[in-house]
Formats: sequence, C-alpha cells, structure tokens
Amino acid sequence: MDAYIGKMLDGRYEILEVIGTGGMAIVYKAMDHRLNRQVAVKVLKNDLAQNADFRRRFHDEAQAVAMLSHPNIVSVYDVSHDGDAEYIVMELIDGITLKQYMERRGQLNWREALHFITQIMKGLGHAHSRGIIHRDIKPHNIMILRDGSVKVADFGIACLVASAENTLTQEALGSVHYISPEQAKGGHTDARSDIYSAGVVLYEMLTNRLPFEGDSAVSIAIQHISSVPLSPREINPDIPEALELITMKAMAPDMDKRYPSAEAMLHDLDEFRKNPSINFDYVLSDFAVEETSEPTQHLSAADMSEVRHYHTAKSHGRDSRREEYDDRRRDYAEHRKDYDDYDDYDERPVRRGRKNSSRKGVMIGAVIAAVAVIAILFAVIFSGFAGGGQEEYEVPSLLGKTVEEVLADEDFTSRFTLETSGTQFSDEYAQGEIMDQSPEGGRTKKGPKGELHVITVVVSQGPQTDEMPDLLNYNRTSAEGLLKNMDLDLNIVIEEEFSDEIEADHVISTDPVKDTLLKKGDTVTLVMSKGKEIKTVTIINYVGMSLDEARGQLGGLVYGGSTEVEDESAPGTILDQSLSVGDEVEEGTEITFIVSKGIPDQPTEPGSITKTFDLPEGEGTVDVQILVGDQVQFDSTVDKSLGSVTCTLTGTGTQQVYVKFDGIVKYTETVTFS
Repeated sequence: MDAYIGKMLDGRYEILEVIGTGGMAIVYKAMDHRLNRQVAVKVLKNDLAQNADFRRRFHDEAQAVAMLSHPNIVSVYDVSHDGDAEYIVMELIDGITLKQYMERRGQLNWREALHFITQIMKGLGHAHSRGIIHRDIKPHNIMILRDGSVKVADFGIACLVASAENTLTQEALGSVHYISPEQAKGGHTDARSDIYSAGVVLYEMLTNRLPFEGDSAVSIAIQHISSVPLSPREINPDIPEALELITMKAMAPDMDKRYPSAEAMLHDLDEFRKNPSINFDYVLSDFAVEETSEPTQHLSAADMSEVRHYHTAKSHGRDSRREEYDDRRRDYAEHRKDYDDYDDYDERPVRRGRKNSSRKGVMIGAVIAAVAVIAILFAVIFSGFAGGGQEEYEVPSLLGKTVEEVLADEDFTSRFTLETSGTQFSDEYAQGEIMDQSPEGGRTKKGPKGELHVITVVVSQGPQTDEMPDLLNYNRTSAEGLLKNMDLDLNIVIEEEFSDEIEADHVISTDPVKDTLLKKGDTVTLVMSKGKEIKTVTIINYVGMSLDEARGQLGGLVYGGSTEVEDESAPGTILDQSLSVGDEVEEGTEITFIVSKGIPDQPTEPGSITKTFDLPEGEGTVDVQILVGDQVQFDSTVDKSLGSVTCTLTGTGTQQVYVKFDGIVKYTETVTFS
C-alpha cells in the first residue's frame, strides 16, 4: 500500500487515493479539511526529493502555474512541504486525459478536434502572455472534463521565457514524439515551441496516428529535425483542407514559418470555424509536421550529442543515416502525387557537380524563356492576321441565382463559362444561391474575341446554423462557453428560478429546447437554478395558549415536544417557548414548549412525621433549629456527642424542611405530611 494513503499533510490535506503517476511525481486525491473540498495533491517522488535540481524544478512548476488564472488551465491552490514530502495542491479534475479519450474514441471527428484545439490554444495563449512556456504539450497533459471543456495540466517542465534557453542547453525536455525541432537540437525555445507541439496533438486527433515513429528517442528526434510526415488529408480525406493547412503551419519545422503566437493560430481557427471552405494565403508546400504519444522522456547528454552530431553532419553532407530517411521519403512519394511540394524542407546534403548542374539549369531556363517570348509574339501577330483580337463584353449579374439556373441559360453558356470557388455562410442569400462573383456583374470587360469568358462564383450555404445542445444541469460557465463556441453570435439571456432538484447556478431549462435549429444572432435563454427556495417564518408569542391551540398555529414550524412543570396556571397552558418572538427562521425549524401541569391537590388536615438529623462532628454544643416552611418547630442547644437529634414535625401537604446549625442552613428536604 502507498505510504501516503491515509496520511495528513500539514494537518490539513488527507491523502485518499492515487489518481496518477508521472515522471517526477505521484498525484493523489485528497480532502482539504480546512475548506471542506476535494483536491489533487502532487507529491514529488521520494528518490527525486533528495535531488536539489529536481526540487527546484518542482517548485518552479508551482510558481509558474500559480501565476496563471484561466478556465483552460488547471488551477494551483497551494505549495508546501511536510517532512520529506514536497507537494503541490491543485484543483481536482473530474475527467480523463485527451490521450485516454482518443484511445476510447479512435480518430476524432474534425469538429470535435477543432473544439479541443481551440481551448488548448486559449490556455496556452494565457500562459504565453504571462511569460510561461509549457514545453510538454501532449494528449497526456490535456484534461477533458465531463462538460466537454478542456484544461491544460502538468506544467512540470514549464519555465520562464528568460530562462528557457539556458535549461535547454543542458538537456532536451518533453515527450520526444511531440518535441519541437528546436528542443530536439537543444536550441532556443519560445512560445512557438508549444505551438508546434499543439499542432502535433491536432494532427493526432485528426488522423489517429503519429507523424513520426522510430525505435529510439534519438531516431524520432532526428525525424523532427529533418523529415516530413504525410499530410493529414492523405490519411483522412474527410479533413477540410483549411484545417489541414492550420495543422501544418503550426508544425512547420522552421520556427519563422509557424504561427508567431497562440492568438494568431486562434484567429485562423476562428475564421475556419465560421467558414470551413475558407482559402488561406498560404499553401501546403510551406509546412511540415510531427507527432507522438509517449510518456515524458528526458534525452541524455549522450542522446543529445548524437542528435546534434546528426544535425551538424547533415549540414556538411556527412550523415550516415541519410539513406534511411531518403528511403522513407521515396516510400511517401509513391503514395502522393504532390510530394515535390515539400522539397523546400528536404535539406539534402550538397553533392559534387551540383554547381555545374545549376549553371546548366540556368542556361536551359534562359533558352526556354526566349522560346516562350517568341511563341507569344508569333501568336499575337498570327491572331491579328486571323481576324482575332479583343472584344468588350458586359458581365451579367448572377447574384441570387442558383448554379443550375445559370447553366440552364443558353445565352449565358454560349458566351461564358462558370467556375465555383467554394461556399460560404450567408444571411442574405439562401442556400444554393450565388452570393459573390468575379468579375462583378454590370462591369464591362475585355477578353479574347470568340472565346468563352470565365466568371468565378461563391455559392451560399445559407445562414450559419447549429442545433441547440442539451444543457440541462450544466453550470453557467460551461453552458455559456458551449453556446459561444458555436460561433453564431448568440444573444444569451440569463433567468433564475428556485429549484428543489437542480443545484444552484446550474441550468434548469433552455429556450429554445435542445435540438432546435439555431441561426446566427438568435436569442437563447438559460434558466439557472437559485437552489432551493428558503422560506421563512416569523415567530409569534405562544405563551398563554393551550398546547393544542399553539400546535394549530405553527405554520411552517415543526413541533419538537414539550416539558411539563408544576405551575398555578391551568394544565396544558404554555409557559415558555424555545424561539424568541419576532425572529425570522427557516421553514422546518423545530420549536419546543414548557407547559404547566398545574399544582397537585394539597391535604386539608395537618399531618406529622418524625425525622432524625445528624449533628456536626466534634466536641461541645451546637444550636439546632428545625423549620417547616417558615415555622420553627425545634430550637435547642444540643451536645455534639449525641451524634443526632430526633424530632416530630407537623404540617400539611408537601413542604420544605430546613435544618440550621448555629444559624446556618445545613440540610434542606421536601417532606409530604399525611
């Protein structure tokens, strides 16, 4: 059994069970008895706690994450130590890792991948704005909550930007399958290193595979530096082209070709979400990718030396492993026609004779260019003799028409040809109608006489719509977040009601209801629970009422019983109550009463009783006085040596008997005379 289970750290955190194990620490579920909440406690492993460097890095994590406050980052509450235990207290996440989620689901739908990567980038954007690089982004460090929201966790090797370069010159940190090329080379890292790793995570979600595999961490690291993976759409053709471009740009080996910031990548993700057919101003041949899913690995100095040796030798044409990777590239080429688009990233070693080849290429190019110029001049001159040339024509307006309607117009097809450049959402044009064209309708253009003139159009997808999600029992933050992520610019209205079934600040109902089709700008009303309604009761004066009368006027109070005492009041009369008159108390509060049971009947004839009382110990005499009520019935000086004194007392009913020695009451007794 784990030594920490059942242990109380700092007299506050009770360790309950193990919920995770990492390279540096063990994570436990614990109870914070001071704030009465469950938390996650991350305890540095004992064998590492003795190492000053590991302790430093462990505390660096806490200090870094404690600076962050964002819904997509796991919160840190406390950092401390108890004896040999170095630990961090974090929020307890009710969910699973993205890696576990992918293992269960397999290849994710691209919409789901888009939902996850957007939240990951929001969290990273916040961290980067605070000068913090995560450096270990991978599916294992991304938590998926039950409501579908995402939190970035485990800043175990995060560092401040100012110190990033120094640490990386010592060792390459992070999971080797997701490590950026600059990390693999032990070079300078910045926020773009996290963007690279996030791109790999997106690649894995979209394709259900890693871009680079190998027999060792070193071989995988080398591929990050020099190789090119298959494009996502070659693995899964259902991936939208624009999302593939975003993925490849995030994973570009050249840092300068990546997104410069998380905000820049979020901008493209947002534009893609609004219009999946969007055309970006970059192409696939500009980028390359990488991916992995192994636990965090730290490359040794020897490993890093081997990687750096490879990288240096490659730049001088001396790499003994190059053939292996060239073979891999040739294998890829057999499966894709546009492989040559990636030649900019091949970085092949310089070979003998290349300079001469380049010169020959320039000469051949010049000859081809000259021939092309001559051909163009010939065509122009020939067309002039043939009666060709330019003609003016008016561009018809196609807006609001369907492609089918346009192509059914013989007058149009006799003079023009129609090309479509994609679709976009539109609030103005119905689905299938042409919403934009180039050139614009009504303009006069010039073109080759006797040829069909091209008009390029964009077709409307109609208003952007989505189905209303089922938000019952979602908390307010999660419900609003899901609605905002739909990118419909919804007008969210909050109303509140009391509920005995739904927890406070959780959704009771929505208007419209789930599965209703939503359009851009629609209003969605979230009815949030205020919890159980607390009704109060004002306490009235029950004193003087009979018990039965009072119980009939309790209202929302609960009768808690009564105590009977002797009193001159009529039996059953309330003498006192447990709650003060005028107080406001919650319905269901208990109230009790003190009730009179009257006075028992007293005998009318006097009676007598003989009583013996012990005398004080010692020598000499004592003045003894015995009273029944306020009447003295014995008054005499008695020698203590007698030990006791006996007298007959008379009275009626039940009365108090007082015994005084030397004027001081020593005994009191209730006596009933009969």
